[in-house]
Amino acid sequence: MDAAEEAAALEALAETLGLAYYGEIPDAFLMDARTLPAAWARSRCLLPARIGGRDILFTAAPDDIEALESASRAAGCAFEPAVAPRAAIEAALGRAGTTGAKAMGAVTSDKRQATSGFPSCRLSPSDCASAGRGARSPATTGAAPATRYIDALLLRALAEGASDIHIEPFADGAVTRFRLDGVLHRREPPPEGALDAVVSRLKVMGGMDISERRLPQDGMAEVKLGGRAIDIRISSIPVAAGERIVLRLLNRADAHLPLGDLGMDGTVLAAFRSLVAAPNGIIAISGPTGSGKTTTLYAALGEIDSATRNVLTIEDPVEYRLPGIGQMQVKPKIGLTFASGLRHILRQDPDVILVGETRDPETAEIAVRASLTGHLVLTTLHTNDAPSAVVRLTDMGVPPYLVASSLRGVLAQRLVRRLCPHCRRHVAPSPEALARPFVDDAWRGCLAEKGVFTATGCDRCFGGHRGRSGIFELMLCTEAVAAQVRDGAGDAVALRKAAGPKGFFPMASDALAKVAAGETDLDEVAGVLA
Repeated sequence: MDAAEEAAALEALAETLGLAYYGEIPDAFLMDARTLPAAWARSRCLLPARIGGRDILFTAAPDDIEALESASRAAGCAFEPAVAPRAAIEAALGRAGTTGAKAMGAVTSDKRQATSGFPSCRLSPSDCASAGRGARSPATTGAAPATRYIDALLLRALAEGASDIHIEPFADGAVTRFRLDGVLHRREPPPEGALDAVVSRLKVMGGMDISERRLPQDGMAEVKLGGRAIDIRISSIPVAAGERIVLRLLNRADAHLPLGDLGMDGTVLAAFRSLVAAPNGIIAISGPTGSGKTTTLYAALGEIDSATRNVLTIEDPVEYRLPGIGQMQVKPKIGLTFASGLRHILRQDPDVILVGETRDPETAEIAVRASLTGHLVLTTLHTNDAPSAVVRLTDMGVPPYLVASSLRGVLAQRLVRRLCPHCRRHVAPSPEALARPFVDDAWRGCLAEKGVFTATGCDRCFGGHRGRSGIFELMLCTEAVAAQVRDGAGDAVALRKAAGPKGFFPMASDALAKVAAGETDLDEVAGVLA
């Protein structure tokens, strides 16, 4: 139907339903419009407004109860529906400036306050500029408790250096925890009765379906906090007491850390840089999830001149966006896997290829053959140490002679918490600490003589620790190592022995050197090397 017919039909429907009808929406209503995420509101043709002290939601589909309920949950209030033609709503949305990060207007005052004791900070337009699909508008003074809580939560997480935020519902209430230096710490929970609104608003920020509560969902949001650009990866899963939300905070500044800032020993750093400077071959980074492999890969790419070399990546997901580098994200649902994506990348005339993870025989085979045809390939493997990465490749079905010809070296790594320099305490190590398996005789005597530092805790740290450093193990693929692999005697012990002291730098020695220097303690090292 044309505009006139639509207006007449909507006016009749509004009268039947007992709802107010507006042929046009005055700008006066927009001055106090309650904020909703712009992209989401546009896609559903919804316009929140404040009329005579009431929260109103203009809609061209008043029978869409699900959309009305979703909007109420996202904004943290009970909207009253009002009817207006689609063209009038779209025009008002444009006048309200609901694109990008601009707010639709001030929100109404809500007497309910966030949980006592939680920082009462809000994101100003200069502190929070959202972009991309599902980006949220900045909060303003008087926002609903859910909005205020999320704003304060993100600002506090950034100030404390949290990598993840967990919001977990239980039968007796919700729990919020920050992951700080790899350890979870409790923080203020959502305001009482506002958990559903908090979850809905976070899902809208990530471009997720807030009406779907039965299935797991993933989303992404982009915000600016304190002048820093932060990408937020949002994951929701249904649990017995509701929906559990985890936010992964990806600070773009972390993607540009130089290799020298990762904590590598000078000898290991020089050897690894020589690997990255090679024209071809495979460099593998190994370690468990959360050990900093991606950060090391990106730091390695920072050593490569992308202005003169074509650098392409295939990742799952693309955690940080790198300037001057083509990055592809795998999408298994449409058939874009690591293997298929890698095949297509090889047609893009690459010089350097980053494969986020080699997890199947097909990807391993293609990566190895690509390295033999003049490409430098960087990838990750899930193994406990550097020599085991070689065993893993052969177990995937890659012929040993191809592994021996292509592999340049393997870097294994873990993350350990740094001791707080303000409160660490020098002590004599206990016999039990020195008897741990990773402490050899040479280090045992050295640490017993020099002493070690231990965590105490102060108001500048978290239980005596602040920040993390990598501990590394590097195995170079020397001629002796390659010969072992070709001969089929490539078990981890034999490879370690073949590499020798000039080709193998063990992780335990790197960790104990950091203990001796007072950077970390024996208990922390034991937790990652056990």
